[in-house]
Amino acid sequence: MRVKIDGEHCTGHGRCAKYAPNVFILDDDGYNADRGNEIDVPAGEEENAKRGMKSCPERAITLVAE
Repeated sequence: MRVKIDGEHCTGHGRCAKYAPNVFILDDDGYNADRGNEIDVPAGEEENAKRGMKSCPERAITLVAE
């Protein structure tokens, strides 16, 4: 599974990391550290990543491929 974090829409709520701390890492300012990039979701973390993605109020995380 691969997801993209939109750098312009991420506003630093941190909800993604709450549900998927092994997938979404926050920077020192509370923003997704991978914003603007696509990342591979580690095996076994797919459901957590989907929860984190759905929890984003800005919809800044999108599914690229399963």
